[in-house]
Amino acid sequence: MKKIFFVMKRELGSYFNSVVAYVVAVLFLVITGSLFWISFFDEVSVLSLRGFFDQAPLFLAFFVPAITMGLVADEKRSGTLELLMTMPISNAQIIVGKFAAALVLLAVIFTVTLPYPYTLSLLGNLDWGATWSGYAGLMLLGAAYTAIGVMASSWTRDQVVAILIAFSICFFLYLIDQLVGQPTGTAAYIAEYASTSHHFQHIARGVVDVRNIVYYLSIIGVSLVVATLSIGARRW
Repeated sequence: MKKIFFVMKRELGSYFNSVVAYVVAVLFLVITGSLFWISFFDEVSVLSLRGFFDQAPLFLAFFVPAITMGLVADEKRSGTLELLMTMPISNAQIIVGKFAAALVLLAVIFTVTLPYPYTLSLLGNLDWGATWSGYAGLMLLGAAYTAIGVMASSWTRDQVVAILIAFSICFFLYLIDQLVGQPTGTAAYIAEYASTSHHFQHIARGVVDVRNIVYYLSIIGVSLVVATLSIGARRW
């Protein structure tokens, strides 16, 4: 755990010493905040974060890859990853530490959005159960996208390539149930189960199903294992 914490602390320092983290955070907050308040005033009689939770998952598919694009790719390009791997630390600990750092940054960004539900609660009776469930869903979705971003970053030295790969995968998983049209039977089940938005909407409505949690944990686990194997191959 100490070695993972060391990598996480190192990455967090890099985040907050660069402009990328601040730009991504501000853009996410401005865009989602604007859409939230616009949708709220359209349905001013409804006290809920439905507008925010409906839009945030889509924007996460854009912004999370921007957070993760340089985690491994930039270190490959600069040669610091090879130096890090000579230290008494395993490849898995490097990947998990980087993943944890990006997840902490994401949690900070979500924390800054808490004035949204607080403001609504001042206007009437807000369903805090559904609200916290929605935030839990955002963290699970964000963690899955983060793991995918780390995996994509481990495949290349180029940050632009990394962000494009990660965005393509995240966006595809977000839209897969819509891309197949109106399937029935097995096709419908596969498309829905593979869709990140489908699982998120269930959690955001307060429906906590083990299958949804297993789905996100599976994406996280597989992506981090692939990333670990990728940097272990040393084919860069």
